[in-house]
Amino acid sequence: MKKWFTVFAIILLGILVYALSFFDTFSGSQKDKVDKTNAPGRIHLNFWRNGGNVAENKAFEELVSSFEKENPDISVNMKSIPYSDYEIRLRTELAAGNPPDILTIDSPTLALYANTGSLLSIDPYMREEGKIDDIPDSTLKGLTYKGKIYLAPIVESSIALYYNKHLLQDAGIPLPSEDPNKPLTWDEVLEIAKKVNNPAKGVIGIDPAQGFNDGESPAYFKTPLLWQFGANILSPDGTTASGYLDSKEALDALQFYQDLYHKNGVAAFELPPAVFESGKLAMTVLGSWTLADLEKNHPEFKLGEDFGVTPLPKEKYQFVPNGGWALGITSKSKHPKEAWEFIKYVTGYEGMKKYVTITGDVPARYSVAKDFPELNEYPKNIFLQQTQKFSKNRPVTPAYPVVSDAIRRLFEDVGIGGKDVKTAAKEAVEKINTGLKEIK
Repeated sequence: MKKWFTVFAIILLGILVYALSFFDTFSGSQKDKVDKTNAPGRIHLNFWRNGGNVAENKAFEELVSSFEKENPDISVNMKSIPYSDYEIRLRTELAAGNPPDILTIDSPTLALYANTGSLLSIDPYMREEGKIDDIPDSTLKGLTYKGKIYLAPIVESSIALYYNKHLLQDAGIPLPSEDPNKPLTWDEVLEIAKKVNNPAKGVIGIDPAQGFNDGESPAYFKTPLLWQFGANILSPDGTTASGYLDSKEALDALQFYQDLYHKNGVAAFELPPAVFESGKLAMTVLGSWTLADLEKNHPEFKLGEDFGVTPLPKEKYQFVPNGGWALGITSKSKHPKEAWEFIKYVTGYEGMKKYVTITGDVPARYSVAKDFPELNEYPKNIFLQQTQKFSKNRPVTPAYPVVSDAIRRLFEDVGIGGKDVKTAAKEAVEKINTGLKEIK
C-alpha cells in the first residue's frame, strides 16, 4: 500500500511541475518566450512585471528590444505575470530568496517590500541620474520610504467626473466647466444628481466612487473624498489612525457619502452593465484610461456629443489620487548597476515617451507631457493638470494592505450597510492600528 502511495505521489508531483511550466510558458508575452539565457558574454537581467493590457504589453516589449539594441552586453529576460497572480508569486520568490533583478510594484505597496529589505534603495541613482526635478513632488513622495527613493515611475494616473450631456441638458442643467482649475463642489454635484435622478425611468444620478469592488480600487477611488473634506487616514509619522480617520472631517465625508445612497437616494448599490454608456447614469467618477476604453469598446458613445469630462469634484480642498506601477531593483540582484541602466532607460525621457506614445497614458515627467499636444488639450489636460497640481498618494506604510482593506470595508459599511459613520470609522481605526502594531 505504501509503495503504491509513493508511486502516486511521484506521478502527482510530475504533473504539478509540468502544469507550472505550462503556466509559465503561456502566461507571458511573446517576448517572454525568447530564451536569451545562453547568450555568451552578456549580463542577464530577469525582469518581472504585472501583465497589462495589449498596449502596455506592446510598450514594454518594444522598450526591452530597443534597450538591448543600445546595450548589446545586457540581456533582459522579461516575464509578464497575470495581475491576479503577480503579488503572490512575487512574494513567494522573495521569501525563497530567488527574486528577479528588476520588478514592477504598485506604488502604494512600496513600504511593504522596502520594510522587509526586499528592495534596493535607488535613491543615489535617482538623485544623480534620474532627473527628479522633472517629476512632480507628489509622485516622488509615493515612491519614497523613510526618506529614500525606491521606485522609478513611468506613468501616472488620475480620475475625473464624467457626465452624460443629454441627461443634464434635458434637465436644463448647464454643463460643467472644462477648465481643470474649476471643479464642481460636491454640494453642486449633489444638486445636479437630485435633478436628473429618475427611478421611474431607471436613471441614476451618480456613481460617486466606482461602486463597491474588491482589490485596491475602493481605496484608490474613495480615499480622495476623505482628503477633500480635510481628513487623512494616518498621522504624519504613520504610527496611528486615531484622530485622523475618525476625525470630524472624516466623519463629514463619510456622512456625505452615505447620504448619497440612503438619505438622497441618488446613487445605486448595484449598477447594470454599461450603465453610463447606455444613458442610464448621469455622472460617474472614472479614470484617465477610460477615454481609450470608451473609444475602443463604445465608439457610438462619443466624447463631446454624448458625454463630457470635468475635474474631480472638490469640497474644502481639491485632491485626486495618484500612483501606479513603478520599477525597482531587488536587494538580492547581482547586477544592480545594469538593472539601474535598464530602469533609467525605461523611465527616462525617451523610454517614457515611447511608452506613452503606445499606451496613451499620462507620463510621469513634465518634459514628456509637453511633447504631447493632446495632453495639453481638453479632456486629457484635466487629468494631466490634476496629476501635476492636485494629486496625493495613498499612505506609504508597511501596513498598507491592512489600510486598503479597512478603507474598502469602511465605505461598504456606511454605504451598503448604512452603519453609523462614527461606529464604522472607529472599527476601521482599530483595525488599522492593530496592523500598525503588528508591523512594528
